[in-house]
Amino acid sequence: MPPNRFNNLLAGKTILLVNTGSIKKRFILQRLKKLDLKVVCLNKEKNWAAAYVDHWILADTANHADSLQQVDRFVRENDSIKIDGVITFWEDDVLLTSKIADRYRFVGTPLSITKKIRNKHTFREFCEVNGLPNPKHKLVKTPEDLEYVIRNFSFPLVIKPVYGSSSAYVMKIVNEEELRTSYQYVKKSLSTIIESALADGQDLFVEEYIEGDEVDIDILLQNGKVKFFSISDNDKTNEPFFVETGQSIPSSLPDKDQYSLIHMAEETLEKLGVQNACVHFEAKSTKSGPVPIEINLRMGGDEVHSFVEKAWRVDLIENAVKIAVGIYIPKIHKPENPYKYLVGQYFLAPYSGIIEQLDIDPTIKNKKYLEELNFFKEIGDSVLVPPEGYEYLGWMTVSGDNLIDAEDNLEEAVKFVSFEVAKFQPASSIGKTTRKNHFSFSTLNKNIMLNRGKIEKIRRMSIKNQRNLHIGVACNVYEGVGAVEQEIGSVGRVIENTLRERGYQVSFFDFNDIPKVLSELKSSGVDLVFNVCERINDSSLLEPHAAALLDIFQIPYTGSSPFTLSLCIDKIRVKKLLAYHNLPTPKWDYMYTLDDDLRTDLKYTLIVKPANTDNSIGITNDSVVTNKKHLDRQLEKIIMEIGRPALIEEYIEGDEYDVSILGSEEDDLRVLPLSRSVFDKMPEGYWHIYPFESKWNVDEAYKKIDIQRPAKNISKKLANLIGEIALDTYNILDCHDYGRVEIRVDKNSNPYILELNPNPSINCKDCVPSVAKLTGLDYGDFIEEIIRMAIKRYKSHPPYFHLQSKML
Repeated sequence: MPPNRFNNLLAGKTILLVNTGSIKKRFILQRLKKLDLKVVCLNKEKNWAAAYVDHWILADTANHADSLQQVDRFVRENDSIKIDGVITFWEDDVLLTSKIADRYRFVGTPLSITKKIRNKHTFREFCEVNGLPNPKHKLVKTPEDLEYVIRNFSFPLVIKPVYGSSSAYVMKIVNEEELRTSYQYVKKSLSTIIESALADGQDLFVEEYIEGDEVDIDILLQNGKVKFFSISDNDKTNEPFFVETGQSIPSSLPDKDQYSLIHMAEETLEKLGVQNACVHFEAKSTKSGPVPIEINLRMGGDEVHSFVEKAWRVDLIENAVKIAVGIYIPKIHKPENPYKYLVGQYFLAPYSGIIEQLDIDPTIKNKKYLEELNFFKEIGDSVLVPPEGYEYLGWMTVSGDNLIDAEDNLEEAVKFVSFEVAKFQPASSIGKTTRKNHFSFSTLNKNIMLNRGKIEKIRRMSIKNQRNLHIGVACNVYEGVGAVEQEIGSVGRVIENTLRERGYQVSFFDFNDIPKVLSELKSSGVDLVFNVCERINDSSLLEPHAAALLDIFQIPYTGSSPFTLSLCIDKIRVKKLLAYHNLPTPKWDYMYTLDDDLRTDLKYTLIVKPANTDNSIGITNDSVVTNKKHLDRQLEKIIMEIGRPALIEEYIEGDEYDVSILGSEEDDLRVLPLSRSVFDKMPEGYWHIYPFESKWNVDEAYKKIDIQRPAKNISKKLANLIGEIALDTYNILDCHDYGRVEIRVDKNSNPYILELNPNPSINCKDCVPSVAKLTGLDYGDFIEEIIRMAIKRYKSHPPYFHLQSKML
C-alpha cells in the first residue's frame, strides 16, 4: 500500500529516472507512482511506461554526450521543474547515472568510483591492491595472454566480459582446449543485441573459478553507513553458462559466515568510497572466507525487490529513491527471523525456440503459499538460451513457515505450470542457430531473412530461360463422373493452359492410362514434369507411385518424393513421427481391427477417421462421437465397411488454419498468409469439421463456414507460432516445393497439427494459390514459381537426394 501522503517524505519530489528498462521493470514504475513522485524519464523513446512518466527526455542513453546535452536542455527549458535526484534500475546506465549525478551534484556514486566497479577487471585489480580477497585473474586480449593463463592459472577457470550483466557470455572452462575454443566463441559472439550492457565495452578477462556457496547481499548505504542488509542464497547455476535457476531468503548459511560476508561487503564498499547507494553485491562464501564476485550499483533485478519486501518488509525501491534525493533513512531494524521464508525458481527453456504451449493452472492462485508468479513470455514468443541468448520465461516465488516448508511448497507449485518450446529448426522462419560445436559462433536466421529478398530478385531474372523448358503435366482425366474426380482432373488442364499461355511447350500425361503414359514418357523429351497426379488405378493409395515412376525414368518433377507422399497418406505413421519430434497433435490412438485395444485416457469428444484416405473420404458429421456407443459404430464403419484402419483423436474445438508453404531449401522456404476457417455460424447439430460433404458441395450448411484469406484479427505471436510449427512439420516430413499443413487452435491459443498435405490441390481457387495471390503471385506466377523451385532443387543436389530422407 502507498504511504499516507502526510507521512510520505517523497510526495511531490521529482526523480530523474535513467532508462525505463524492459517491461519486466513495470513494477518499479508502478511503485514510483504510488509514492507520489514526479518522474522525469531519460529514455531512447516513449514506451510502455508512458502511464507512469510525467515528463520525457528523449535520447539514446548509450550515447552519453547526447543524453547529457538533452538533460541540460530539459533543465534550461523547464525551470519550474526542480529535479531532486537521479536513479537507474538498469545496469546499462549506471555510468551515465553517475555522470548526471556529478554534473548536477546529486546524491550518488561519483563516476571515478563507478568506473572501477562497473569494469569487472578493474574491480579485481582494486581488490588486489587493497588487500581484499580476489581470485587470480588476467585481462585477455591476445592468444599470448591465453597461453600465459594456461601456464600460470589453475583450472577450472571463468571467462567473462569486463562489462555486461545477467551472466551473459560468462562461461566455466575446465581445460586448455576449452579455454582456447570458448575464448574464440565469446570474442566472436559478443553482441549488444543479446546483452545491451556490453555497449560500455567488449573486453574479456579470465579468473580462477571460486568454489563456494553463491549469495546476493542487498544493501542500503547512506553517508557511508549500512542502514540495511539482506543475504539470499542462490541455487546452483546451469553451467558452463552460469544460468541462474533460483534463490531463497533468508540465507541458510551459518551466522558466522553471514557475518563474514556482510563485513567483507562493508569493507569493500568503504575502501571503494561508495557512500550512498542501493547495492546488489554478489559474493561467494568459501572455506577460506568470503570472496566478492561483483558489485551492482543499483537495486537487484526482477524478483529481488519482492523477496526483500516480503521477507523483511523493507521496500528497496522507496529507500533507493530516498537515498537518491537525500532523505535521511534511520537504521532499519531487522528481526531475528523473517516475516516470511521464501524460495523462488526461474522458468527456463531447455533450448532456444518458440513457446508452443503454455498452461498455468488457475487454481494455483488459491494456494496461500504463492507469493508471486510472473510469466514474461506468451505462446508464440521466441526464447533464446545460451549460447544464442540469455532469456528466461518468468519466475515463481512461494513462502513457507521455514525454508524446508517453502522448498516443499515450491516443488508442488511448479507442477501447476507447464510449457513446451518448439526448437528452432534449420529452416525456421523465425530464427535458428548454426554452429559447428558447443562454443562456436551463433547466428540468428534474421540475417538470412534480410538477404532473401535480394537473392529472390536475382533468381527471378532468369525467367525467360525457364520458359524455354518443355514441361510435362502429370494428372488424371475423368469425364462424366463425380465432383471429386472432376476436380482432380481439371487442375491438370488448368496448369497446361496456363503454361501454354506463357510460352511453354507442354505435354499432358493422363495417369489413368498407365500403358500410354509409359510409352509417352520415354519419347516425350520433357525437361521437367509438373506432378499433380493424385490417383493410379483409381486409388489415391497409389499416388506416390507416379513420383516413383518419374524417378525411375530419371525425369525431374515438381513436388514431394514418393517417400513423403507415401508417408503422409499413412496418418498413423505421421502421428508417430510428429510425436517423436514432440510436435503438438491431438491426443490419439489407432485400430487396425475391432479387437485392437484402445488407450483408456482418451477423453470424449473424439473424432474417428480413416487412417489412409484423402479428400475427407470416410469423414462425415457422424465421425465426431461423444460416447462409446457412437465410437464403436464409427469404428465398425471404417474398419469393416470402408476397410481401412481407424485413427481416433481427441476433438479440438476451435478455428482451423491452413498453412501454405512454398520451398524446399533453407533459402527459399516461406510461409504464405494464413487461411482461417471459422465455424461459428454453422447450424446446430453440425460439428465444426470439414467432412466429405463440405468439400464437394453436397450439403449447403457448410457454405456457412467463414473462410478468411488472410486470417483476420489474429495476433502476430499466434501467427508466428502456427507458422513455426507448420514449418517444423513440413521439414520433418521432407516436403518439397509446396504443401499445406492443417492446424487446429483451441480456445487457449494452443495449436495442434492435424495433418500435412504434400502436393495439395492447386486449382485456381484452391487454398495455396489463393493465399499466394495475396503476396502478389497471380496463378501463372505461382505455377512458374513452383517450377523455379524444383529446378533449383535439382540443380543443387545429386539425383534422388530426396529419397535419402532426413526424417529419421
